[in-house]
Amino acid sequence: TEAVGLYNVGETCCLNSLLQVFFMNIHFTRILRRITVPSPAWRRSNVPYQMLLLLEKMQCGKCKAVWPTELAYCLAEHRVKLFVQYDAAQLFLTLWNLLKKQMKKPELVEELSDLYTIHIREHLACQNCSFEIKNNSTMLTLPLPVLDANSHRLKTLEHCLQYFFLPEELTGQNMCFCQQCGRETPFLQSRKLVQLPETLTLHLKRFCFERSSYTLKLSHSLPFPQELDFREILTENQCQADDSEKASWQYELFAVVAHSGYSSWGHYCAYIRSLTECRWYCFNDSHVCQVSWDDVKCTYGRSNLSLRETAYLLFYMKKHPQ
Repeated sequence: TEAVGLYNVGETCCLNSLLQVFFMNIHFTRILRRITVPSPAWRRSNVPYQMLLLLEKMQCGKCKAVWPTELAYCLAEHRVKLFVQYDAAQLFLTLWNLLKKQMKKPELVEELSDLYTIHIREHLACQNCSFEIKNNSTMLTLPLPVLDANSHRLKTLEHCLQYFFLPEELTGQNMCFCQQCGRETPFLQSRKLVQLPETLTLHLKRFCFERSSYTLKLSHSLPFPQELDFREILTENQCQADDSEKASWQYELFAVVAHSGYSSWGHYCAYIRSLTECRWYCFNDSHVCQVSWDDVKCTYGRSNLSLRETAYLLFYMKKHPQ
């Protein structure tokens, strides 16, 4: 069975949830199974190798849950300590960087990048003259605000995506130095979507800093769909891709990493759709059970239930013709 849990070995609920999302992604495991096995002296500290060992242990099918102890100790050598509460978005980036760094085959590193990397075109234009700055950038996740500039709640995931790609005026303290004007001037900042990966990761920015330096969790309801078509969400001005690339921008929800509790403490679990069985499972450390789409929708959030599970990371898988 694919539904195998991971025991918590020291506040590792965040790590366990992300590992399950990696392992249930057959595109990722195809890459992981082709890694170069390091020499015996380096095996203990090699993250891809320890992840592969853990995956094989989980797929033996003899236990309902396994201990990720060796991998946890391996990560501890790379400053991912036990008994520390991590932010799932930051830990996801840390794990991905360690995987890329320690995979020895360049073709596997390239495949891993293609699997998760988002390509963006950033544009800065001075509002006083014709000076422009254009940069191509890559992102592992799209960090989507759940509030607009006036602190009003964005109502759906589609609204969050549209807001992320809206042009923004940089004025006042946010002005930029214009080389042509020779001083700080107002700029217009805009982003255009160039290329989307096989597995798209969306980060709902539910943790925000207040003026008192206190971190607040935003638990209001934010529905997300089972299917996304970026051609219907973004305008032509927000995209910079040919028609063949845009035709592939259709996605189906694959996984949800949900957080329960407050900003200072809490618990993570993962809801993941099996790509081979087309069933949803809830992975809550060592406890795994089959769930329905209605159960997944419970992670939309509710302001008066901040302690309940609230979606924090959304993973969408690119749709392909059968």
